[in-house]
Amino acid sequence: MQTRIGALALGRLLGDGWRGSGPTYAALAARVRSLVLDGRLPLDVRVPSERQLAEQLQVSRTTVTAAFDSLREQGFLRSRQGSGSWTAVPGGVRPTGGAIAPPTPDDVAHDVIDLAAATLPADGVAVRAAYEAALLELPRHLPGVGYEAAGLPAARRAVADDLTRRGLPTGPEQVLVTSGAVSAWSLLLRVLAGPGDRVLVEQPTYPNALEAARRSGARLLPVPLGGCGEPLWDVDAWRATLRQGTPRLGYVIPDCQNPTGGVMDDDTRRAVVAAAEAVGTVLVSDESLADLRAGGTAPRPLATFSDSVVTVGGLSKSAWAGLRLGWVRATHDLVDRLVEARLSWDLGTPLLEQLALAHLLDDPARERHVAGRRALVASRREAFEAALRRHLPHWRYRRPQGGLSLWVELRDGSSTAMAERAAAHGLRLAAGPRFGVDGALERYLRLPFVVPVERVDEAVRRLAALAADTPRARPSRLVV
Repeated sequence: MQTRIGALALGRLLGDGWRGSGPTYAALAARVRSLVLDGRLPLDVRVPSERQLAEQLQVSRTTVTAAFDSLREQGFLRSRQGSGSWTAVPGGVRPTGGAIAPPTPDDVAHDVIDLAAATLPADGVAVRAAYEAALLELPRHLPGVGYEAAGLPAARRAVADDLTRRGLPTGPEQVLVTSGAVSAWSLLLRVLAGPGDRVLVEQPTYPNALEAARRSGARLLPVPLGGCGEPLWDVDAWRATLRQGTPRLGYVIPDCQNPTGGVMDDDTRRAVVAAAEAVGTVLVSDESLADLRAGGTAPRPLATFSDSVVTVGGLSKSAWAGLRLGWVRATHDLVDRLVEARLSWDLGTPLLEQLALAHLLDDPARERHVAGRRALVASRREAFEAALRRHLPHWRYRRPQGGLSLWVELRDGSSTAMAERAAAHGLRLAAGPRFGVDGALERYLRLPFVVPVERVDEAVRRLAALAADTPRARPSRLVV
């Protein structure tokens, strides 16, 4: 779907710092090109007319004409006589990224340090205790068939109680247990959207969620997130995109956003939910990382602002990815629809894991276990940032408010080129375009800070060597 951006909105995106000492038209073209490459100005967006933009920027029309001509020659604009100009990428090449696979046994055997997957090892004490309790409880379930399409009642109740403790009153009938948060999102796509329907996503966002939407046949509608020193969620941009695109669904990570680590404040949550409701868009809030905020008071769950918001979550980040369970929290009617749709491809989730899930959520020591995970993440984040200051002191990123990763900007670099060369330096990396739509975000790299503290310095040494070995991978200054 093609949308448009007005002169005022584009002027805000351009900012005041694009004018340089050289020709004004070249500086304007360079700034627009940068916005396209960074995903801040999505593809297939109709830009203002030369006259309108010239008036907004208070430059001559000749300057804007020359800038647009330069962008067309480079492949970043395409035009039709009398119809306007749209953003593009050179040659029409649009990498789709794809899901991020976990490390393989070969990676471990060859001492490859994984900086692609943002996952932690299990919380051994809590997970082991939960499975031991689940095994003791299992025999009383064996006389049954073991199928629970909506989830084991004990697991549904435990999820509902946990959400209620977090400030989102929930009954067990509002919960569906799934095989992970991505499975929950995939099921929602199947029920609430069809092939060709528009689905709004943050840019950047979680690659596996993007891949699930692509596989469903959805048309992705990106809303760019702000850069360093800017609000991460631009409410005006959300309103404009929702109004113009009227997407069927929207996928948002308001808590410890992946990959930026941002946390949406309550005022922004209220405004985004209102904007979605105004056009009939169902927002899906992924709270898989909510337990891992760095500190401060937790904002209200997004669904507290409207019953129309659907929540998905899981414990893969805060407890153990091997648990492979997640959930949907929605209205009772929607849960019934999801269960009916699920039966055609998935009869339920493993019973033993659901018993373990219930014990993890019901554990009186849960808050202590979560606090321990936050402390572990904080120690690894601090070690990683210190290593970056030693070995790559010029890399630029927004200090995360939670989550498991840094979102690093490369001034002139290609994260794809770095990822392709990473194996030769004993690393696994996930390039920026995996986190966006239509090949955007080439100048960004997600760096999970999940490496054990004693391995962090070696990981960043390898990263620095890789950056030096990759053409045009010169980083920008560190911003914290």
